[in-house]
Amino acid sequence: AFTGRSGTMYKYEGLGSIYWHMVSKLLLAVQECWRAAADAGAPEAGALAAHYYRVRRGLSFNKSVAEYGAIPTDPYSHTPWHLGAQQPGMTGQVKEEVLTRIGELGVWVRGGRLVFDPALLRRRELTTEETTWRCLGVGGAARAVAVPAGGLAFTLAQVPVVVAVGDAPAAITLEQADGTTTRIQGDTLDPATTRRVLSRDGSVVAVRVAVPADRVPLP
Repeated sequence: AFTGRSGTMYKYEGLGSIYWHMVSKLLLAVQECWRAAADAGAPEAGALAAHYYRVRRGLSFNKSVAEYGAIPTDPYSHTPWHLGAQQPGMTGQVKEEVLTRIGELGVWVRGGRLVFDPALLRRRELTTEETTWRCLGVGGAARAVAVPAGGLAFTLAQVPVVVAVGDAPAAITLEQADGTTTRIQGDTLDPATTRRVLSRDGSVVAVRVAVPADRVPLP
């Protein structure tokens, strides 16, 4: 900051700073480029995935306290090298981080259809042994969901989704409120089922996704 001849105070922010919101915007842009390259079968997709996680390592939660200037999960928007964390508030970063995490988990919407393709997910995030995951489903109902070894679980519109990576071909199994199950070959739901899940109508209580191991190439 400095005072000009007129006595006006001028302040420059960002010089020499890491702006977490800008880093997260770059992360989202790289993910979008990776998705387009992967869909086109372009050889650059692998390099873009590596660049994606290189950008991700630059976000605040990957920094030490000394590097960040505060607890790395505290909500500050930027960190000048000589001052530590400054300017509380990072709602913009949160927005991009939600979007990119959904992409990492492999959830995409194409033509009104939910697609489960976790090709950007790292295998290190998968469970090493069978476990039980407790979560809240549609309407706040408590659920205990079995997650196999080599799996991962999350909720989508409050519907538990369990991804299992293994030798089985790509398939989706819907567990429905009436106790029945429906198995779908491939990785894509039809538009009607997509609406059922995203509208939280309660008819689908869990989604289990089988993913071939070669679809999750990152270590």
